[in-house]
Amino acid sequence: MALIKKKKIQGADIPTSSMADIAFLMLLFFLVATVIDTDFGLGIQLPEYVEEITEVKVDPNRLVRVNINDMGKVLFGYGKNPDNELEFKLIQKSISDILTRRIEQPENKKIIVSLKTARLTKYNVYLQALDAIKSAYKQVRDDRAVQLTGQKFDALDDKNPVKDQIKKEIPVVISLAEPEKVTSQTAN
Repeated sequence: MALIKKKKIQGADIPTSSMADIAFLMLLFFLVATVIDTDFGLGIQLPEYVEEITEVKVDPNRLVRVNINDMGKVLFGYGKNPDNELEFKLIQKSISDILTRRIEQPENKKIIVSLKTARLTKYNVYLQALDAIKSAYKQVRDDRAVQLTGQKFDALDDKNPVKDQIKKEIPVVISLAEPEKVTSQTAN
């Protein structure tokens, strides 16, 4: 008796010759289609370089002092008043109140906000304080614009004379002083 050999059924083969081409095309697609997030940094306008530095005396009644120690505690002083400890979340409200009271003052009596930090102050705390100061200016300008025109400050056209008036009434003057040792009486 003759034995009949059974044929083995061959499995399906996947052609792999074009896999490299497909992988390359996928790589190229994802490189082109991916959006890369870019950091823009801080929007701070630095003063122009001046050859000869002249010291200018500032009237203490114009100065709002925001001092932050290395533990993140805020010392707040206005005019000749001594620096008192202030909650961090009250920086914006305190500066807004002072700016609102000083709108009608002449240009040479406008507020200057000085932000000083200790050397070991965390950068995030510094940025939050700077944001609070800028927000105070924005809030007061918006309130003044709504009072005069019914629109917020940013919604006003650049050619609108009211916008120029508000810029003169509430100039943004922030002094970012060199870090120094800032302490608190209650800080341990």
